[in-house]
Amino acid sequence: MPVFRAGKDQAPRWCELEEFEFIAIKPGESRQFTKRTAKEELIVCRGNVAVTCGGLEIALTEGGKIDLNMSGKAEYSISGQHGEPLICRLMGRWKSITSSGIFSVQTAEPPKHDTPYSYKKTTRFDNHYHDCDEYWLVFEGEAAVASEGKLYDVKPGDCVATGMGWHHDVVSLKGGNPLRAVWFEGTLEGGKRTGHLWEPQHGKAMQMIDRQ
Repeated sequence: MPVFRAGKDQAPRWCELEEFEFIAIKPGESRQFTKRTAKEELIVCRGNVAVTCGGLEIALTEGGKIDLNMSGKAEYSISGQHGEPLICRLMGRWKSITSSGIFSVQTAEPPKHDTPYSYKKTTRFDNHYHDCDEYWLVFEGEAAVASEGKLYDVKPGDCVATGMGWHHDVVSLKGGNPLRAVWFEGTLEGGKRTGHLWEPQHGKAMQMIDRQ
């Protein structure tokens, strides 16, 4: 089950990302939180916020992120500053974070450099794999995505969990609107190569069979 929803479905057992939620906070509003898992990271999807943890206040804008394990404190607060703040709260048991952030996909001519595929595609996104598990957490737009050789329809609140070595792709968008999502790459494994990997350039993918 590579797709699961925030607050509704349990992540597959192999996932280092065990839980996630999107937190909307109004400007001037402040909310208190307590860490629920061994590791937590916050990523700002839109707007401006201030995060206070261990007596230190950090201002974050869209795309900004903070590793909440640095302070050693279990409690923290998030205050809305400007715009329409939306924060992605990532919770789990990863050993390390290879990379994370936000990305956007629009309808366009497909690229030519990625791993060959059999479906019809209408985006510039590339069909690729990783030497780590990757998670896409959708917060705007709807799309058809490919993961592990299957197609899935996703919408805000969905997480696409793709295990190491399995290809994944954003195939097409629904309603003509861009897809916006958080990406989160966990602990490096195997060849420990970073970034998007394509079979024509990087060799045949070695899938983790137990991560389907």
